[in-house]
Amino acid sequence: MLREATPGTIRFGVNMRSTEAETRYSVASRLKEVLGEMRRVAGSVDLHARIEGMERFGIRPVLPIGLNTPQTRAIARGIIRKTGRDQALAEALWETGIHDARVLAALVGDPAAITRTTMDRWVRDFTDWGICDACCCNLFDKSPHAWSRIDKWAQRRGEFVRRAAFATIAAIAVHDKTADDRVFLGALPLIERYAFDERNFVRKAVNWALRNIGKRNAALRVEAMACAKRVRAQGTTSARWIAADALRELKARSVAHPEAKACAQQGHLHESGALQQEYPTLSVGRQREPDHPQVRKYRKELG
Repeated sequence: MLREATPGTIRFGVNMRSTEAETRYSVASRLKEVLGEMRRVAGSVDLHARIEGMERFGIRPVLPIGLNTPQTRAIARGIIRKTGRDQALAEALWETGIHDARVLAALVGDPAAITRTTMDRWVRDFTDWGICDACCCNLFDKSPHAWSRIDKWAQRRGEFVRRAAFATIAAIAVHDKTADDRVFLGALPLIERYAFDERNFVRKAVNWALRNIGKRNAALRVEAMACAKRVRAQGTTSARWIAADALRELKARSVAHPEAKACAQQGHLHESGALQQEYPTLSVGRQREPDHPQVRKYRKELG
């Protein structure tokens, strides 16, 4: 029976305030348990050496525990097997400010439950490309809010906020096997607009997005190569590097996959004006991140 209890509380045999308190206690209890497990797994790691190794690749961890990527992923798998993806736990982990906890939050967060507000808040908190890419490649790219945030993040001046926009495009291009080509065609003008940004963490993400779009299929490869040539024509140092690197990889794929030439001959090109009408949110418009095999391996582990 539904009845009124103390002001602000409605009962249906249950005290709602009590239930909320129990939920908060449950999340706090799980957080304590997970942090304890993380420290147990890290053991007596040489934290100073681990931090030095990460800093060599442009990652400056805040309050690190010292886990490596396989260890973090193993903990995440254990959590997901036990309780499924847990957005409440992910947000509690994020609020600790601990580097390893924030990476774990990206792995256990629920893309169906994370809100636009939470995504925006986490993006503002990014302090390095490692956490940025962990979120974009494991959580944000699967969220139904992803495309609505991309244009907004790209417009922001913050280095890792803007990187998040293009890292998310790159991740969607790889992970969303059912997405229509038109959504990626709509992202190409955004790539052209921000190709001028010479900051290395941004320009590499712009390049990453362009290459991944071009690698989806032959028709998009033709469009991505055309986009790269337009970017090259901008003439800035950043734009020339983005275009040259993308064209080098996509041309090599064209040689390996001659169907791309057939697509071009059949006129599989799309008018950007029509795409902008359909996708208005995608309107037209240095630190050093080493290009090193270990960096590529780390990115692969992130997703």
